[in-house]
Amino acid sequence: MPITKSAKKALRQSEKRRKVNKQKKKELKIVVKEYKKLVEAKDIKKAQEKLPMVYKKLDKAAKTNLIKKNKASRLKSRLSKKLS
Repeated sequence: MPITKSAKKALRQSEKRRKVNKQKKKELKIVVKEYKKLVEAKDIKKAQEKLPMVYKKLDKAAKTNLIKKNKASRLKSRLSKKLS
């Protein structure tokens, strides 16, 4: 356990950040999973409507360093490829 005041604060901050990151990552996975289900169900119209939301979540995750930039672009590419 931390001893100094600054170390205690750093621990509190890291725990808070961990919770936020975990929640955002979960939301991202849910959105991607919903999109994949729509594509597999051949529901092209709904999948096209969902795609901008998926892109938005991926871009935001990359911007906040939740995932790396190249991973976001790779996923965007693969997901759009599934649609066509």
